Amino acid sequence: MPRIHERAFRVRHYECDAYGHVNHANYLRYMQEAAMDASAAAGYDFARYEAIRRQWWIRETEIEYLRPLTYGDTVIVKTWVADFHRVRSRRAYELRRADTGEIVAQAHTDWVFLDSDTMRPVSIPDEMIAAFFPEGMPNERTTREPFPPAPPPPPGAYTLRREVEWRDLDAAGHVNNANYMAYCEDAGVHVAAAFGWTIRRMIEAGFGIVARHYRLEYKQPAMLGDTLEILTYIGEFGRTSAVRHYVITRASDGALLARAQARWVWVDLRTGRPIRIPPEFAADFAANIAKSS
Repeated sequence: MPRIHERAFRVRHYECDAYGHVNHANYLRYMQEAAMDASAAAGYDFARYEAIRRQWWIRETEIEYLRPLTYGDTVIVKTWVADFHRVRSRRAYELRRADTGEIVAQAHTDWVFLDSDTMRPVSIPDEMIAAFFPEGMPNERTTREPFPPAPPPPPGAYTLRREVEWRDLDAAGHVNNANYMAYCEDAGVHVAAAFGWTIRRMIEAGFGIVARHYRLEYKQPAMLGDTLEILTYIGEFGRTSAVRHYVITRASDGALLARAQARWVWVDLRTGRPIRIPPEFAADFAANIAKSS
């Protein structure tokens, strides 16, 4: 059995979006804080990682949103290491409301163990494995599915350019992993407006678009002053949901920094229940939908 850690977070007002729900990226921030606490509880806090000249870099995040959190809720983040595999590790998360026990999200993150001086992957030491699996690590390892391929961009693919700001960085000096999701969501808002559907228009029409699933792959870090290009388009368009693809590159050299896929669901803002995508919305977005969908 792995060492299991739990931490409670009370939802603050500024963590909520215009729908009154906790913004999707803030779930990742809760997970990150809980993971750092869990590592420290196992004997690996920042000071120890600095002493052994080692660090973890995130490579992938996958999260499924089940129920929205709102201001005043308290969420319990339960986290544990699912496995270690040479230079990689997967950490799992379960988020639930403190008052009802209802699971609101579940997720995992994949990490790579690096030498802080060379920034190259190194083997995870046995003593670290024992700290997180005091009863011994199970023989089975979680299956890692390749990041799903995206269809070619359609003619109406949209690109948002933005500068990396000081507020986007974390203590390592590069863009924090949760902010890539925030970039994707910014691109989603801009592309909707570009095709005639501002947030105000959608709210006035009585519907919203909320994420049910996100998968992000981190390739290279973005740094202060980088100009990013976030390319986005729809790859699958269904009755009540659509899958939107995102590709984040550095404008100066075209380097791939991250990519993401998200399933968005159209919901009635009064009931929170899924609704059919309005026909006029689908028609307006035709140029932004890949042919393979």
